[in-house]
Amino acid sequence: MSIRPVKRMTVARPTIEGAGVQLRRAFGFGETGDFDPFLLLDDFRNENPEDYLPGFPWHPHRGIETITYVLAGKVTHGDSLGNNGILGAGDVQWMTAGSGILHQEMPKGDSSGRMHGFQLWANLPSSLKMTSPGYQDVPSGEIPEVVDDDGTIVRIVCGDFWGKGGPVEGIAADPRYLDVWVPPGVRKRLPVETSRHAFAYVFEGAGTFRDASHPAAVLTEEVGSTAPAQLEEAENRSLVLFDSGDEVVVQAGESGIRFLLVSGQPLEEPVAWRGPIVMNTDEELRQAYAELGDQTFIKKS
Repeated sequence: MSIRPVKRMTVARPTIEGAGVQLRRAFGFGETGDFDPFLLLDDFRNENPEDYLPGFPWHPHRGIETITYVLAGKVTHGDSLGNNGILGAGDVQWMTAGSGILHQEMPKGDSSGRMHGFQLWANLPSSLKMTSPGYQDVPSGEIPEVVDDDGTIVRIVCGDFWGKGGPVEGIAADPRYLDVWVPPGVRKRLPVETSRHAFAYVFEGAGTFRDASHPAAVLTEEVGSTAPAQLEEAENRSLVLFDSGDEVVVQAGESGIRFLLVSGQPLEEPVAWRGPIVMNTDEELRQAYAELGDQTFIKKS
């Protein structure tokens, strides 16, 4: 077994999206190579309703899949195909935009005003860019949870892990999407196939993600430069990008650590990206926006 060293560690940056929603972006535009097949990860966690209630009014998508995972509060959604619903705490929605869809997502806080969730974008290969749009809405109760002898808890949103499979199926990127809790002081090894790109995003507690025998440069947002390898802690809103190997090792701190662990098979295709539309060429991108303008964007099944 080979431990994946940390290739880079950064802190999610403040960003404003939609109609004025204040969120944190872990990675996104311009970073497609290291995270392929994933394009973007947003953390829309907030306890001030004024910062999230403007929401994400009607907007288009083409060429991608979006994965929305809600931990607190609710997200109401609707689209140009007539689908609508509400995502609550623990629920997941996997939307295949495919050939094109118009939708809206409007967050609402819980009784304490808290809103917390993530949205991950996965790229579609060129052969499926113009596939028919679709949804998979998964209630919290259908997401399997496994508990190891040391108290480690893993929710399996997508993919197979420790003998169980997540409820989301048929996703082009064939991802594994896990919500992992490691108890205080526990050192845990988690398998990740060597051929996949993988990252962790910490949203509770703290810990370290590399073995002392595996050096890696650390990029910190504060100094903006690489530093000598050290056992630096990953804390709230830390994004950890892993290098190659077949397992991830995490040492939980004194308060434990909770993080998303996401991996996927890279597509290794060119990316032409502007706003909510991701294609393979600039010409395809121009065509998509031209169709938005002449109202031919939504394709008939």
